[in-house]
Amino acid sequence: MKNNQVKTVYVISGPAGIGKSTISKELANKLSHSAYISGDYISHMHINGRKKPWESKEELSLIWDNILSLVRNFVKYGNDVVVDYVTFPQEAIWLYENLKDLNVSVVYVVLWADNETLIKRDEMRKPEHRMGERCLILVDEFNESGLDKKYLFDTSEKTTADIDNIIYEIMNNQRFKIS
Repeated sequence: MKNNQVKTVYVISGPAGIGKSTISKELANKLSHSAYISGDYISHMHINGRKKPWESKEELSLIWDNILSLVRNFVKYGNDVVVDYVTFPQEAIWLYENLKDLNVSVVYVVLWADNETLIKRDEMRKPEHRMGERCLILVDEFNESGLDKKYLFDTSEKTTADIDNIIYEIMNNQRFKIS
């Protein structure tokens, strides 16, 4: 690692349409040496033969192996890293376990909102980016995943005007740290 300071890997998760990308990009911009990794971008790198990650364990493993490689490289070069992807608890723990040798701190935050707010936010996206029913399917999957509620960050009452406060909470609330 370029310097001895402990680096932090922020895993920003939640159902589709919750605001992961907005929060993740703003968080990465607030950090002095940082990298932003979009799991969706990594997923779409695979062109021919690509399967939907929610339908293929092999595809999902490929995505996570690629995310891990990028995270490790950025950390080795002295960067904090923000990972923006639908990440379930077992994937966050897997990432943490595979980064232990780098002595990094891993922060796992699952942005959350009530179903009505989530659908409204999804409808505000460009039509080609809307996930529709997939948003609510992911809510169910998170509820069934064994997610420890300490990682939930309810943003139902938040707006874009609250982004700085949300980022402050993510960076400073120890409950989000995986240990």
